[in-house]
Amino acid sequence: MVEYHWLDDQYNRAPAIMADFVRRRVAVIAATNTLGALAAKAATTPIPIVFGVVEDPVKLGLVTSLARPGGNATGINFFLAEVVAKRLGLLHDLVPKAVRIAVLVNPANAPSTETTLREIPEAARALGLQVQVFNASTSREIEAAFAALVRDRADALFVAPDAFFSNRRVQFATLAARNGIPTAHAERVDVEAGGLMSYGTDVLDMYRRVGVYTGEILKGAKPADLPVLQSTKFEFVINLQTARALGIEVPNSLQLLAEVIE
Repeated sequence: MVEYHWLDDQYNRAPAIMADFVRRRVAVIAATNTLGALAAKAATTPIPIVFGVVEDPVKLGLVTSLARPGGNATGINFFLAEVVAKRLGLLHDLVPKAVRIAVLVNPANAPSTETTLREIPEAARALGLQVQVFNASTSREIEAAFAALVRDRADALFVAPDAFFSNRRVQFATLAARNGIPTAHAERVDVEAGGLMSYGTDVLDMYRRVGVYTGEILKGAKPADLPVLQSTKFEFVINLQTARALGIEVPNSLQLLAEVIE
């Protein structure tokens, strides 16, 4: 039997959920976000853990090394810091006149926020861009952030990777269209909903690989013997309809690089 639990954008629930798993002596815990993985690691030593995390799992303390995890956890590192500069660069290529970039982060998701805020300033400087950071942890705060960035005349919006933001992708698309703001996201689902572009690792591939490792552990494999995997699939997606609505002409060079959604 497989049980599914969601944090429902309430990241502080992770420790309680993991403690419940430990009390019920589940066979294996699969955690596809950093906060869940850290909560699982803190909650148990004997129960195997398969994680999907965006940060270096060695630095997080989840494993002793990628090749030899050495404990009760293994999984996949699907990157975040490594693609922040690339995503910003692609946004700049797509909207070269955009100089003032608003960056939206969710303070409740500390790992994603800290990484984004660490990487974005240098990437912006290299491209000659100005960045202004906005925070949002609720739908109302997303509305307020859009009102503020429009008031401050931001040319484009860089949305940090965050499950809560992806769950509000229709709200983002609606507000961006209403205010004529080009948006850059981490996942293709945001572009399918109406965002301008996304660049990041293939999240569905990450889920699949977490599932494969979970299956191997259920068949008797030990996490310590399964090396940590690293994402090799990256997606660049552009919504051509959104681009037209914003008056953005997508160069052929970018169309050849990206998956274009009509």
